[in-house]
Amino acid sequence: MNRSRTRLRLRRLGIAAVGAVAFVGVAAGPAAAHAEVTASDPRALAENVTLSFTSEAESETAGIAELRVVLPKGIAPDALTLKDAPKEWKLTATADGYTIGGPALATGTDAEYSVTVRQLPDEKSLAFKTLETYGDGKVSRWIEVPTAGEKVDNPAPVLELKAAAPGAKPIASGPSPTPSAAVPSALPSNASPSAPVASAGARAAGDEEAGSGTGAVVGAVAAVLLLAAAGAFWWMRRGRGRA
Repeated sequence: MNRSRTRLRLRRLGIAAVGAVAFVGVAAGPAAAHAEVTASDPRALAENVTLSFTSEAESETAGIAELRVVLPKGIAPDALTLKDAPKEWKLTATADGYTIGGPALATGTDAEYSVTVRQLPDEKSLAFKTLETYGDGKVSRWIEVPTAGEKVDNPAPVLELKAAAPGAKPIASGPSPTPSAAVPSALPSNASPSAPVASAGARAAGDEEAGSGTGAVVGAVAAVLLLAAAGAFWWMRRGRGRA
């Protein structure tokens, strides 16, 4: 009899414990919402990789309208393009990442989208700090990066990368133009400097002035000769008249 009662009490305690655990799990549901990222090829230096993001909705009154993402080191904003997103959502590059958003999603709907990255960096893991903005202005910040296996309240989406494939190398960027090619010289290498050019101009002006002076002297001499000839002619006629 005592054994039966003991078993009944233990059974009741077990049911109560299971109920308590279930209650705690339901109560912790909203707080368990988070953001995630996966990759089509999660290897360092992999090229043309599709990154898929999911931001779980946690608001009971409004839908997600915009996501602000800070890219990890090694991925430039211009190195990715939008592949898939909710209807009418657009991606806009920022100084350190991008924003993607549009009309607010239905309340309770997770925000899912994907982008294509030209190449993943040579790292072991990548953190994509994310800010979720809802239609009512509420903001959820998934920006904490756990270290040493510790747990954080608002973890950022983290992508764990495998080792790079054999022979994989970073995509080489185009060579920068040399100064001579970028800014060609305005003058040929044998061009005369500006000072001698100015001196030549001065010499030309001096020659012109000298020519003008010579012309003036010649004119004056001619005028004197004409006056002398006129005087001589007048004197000769006068002499003839007296004779």
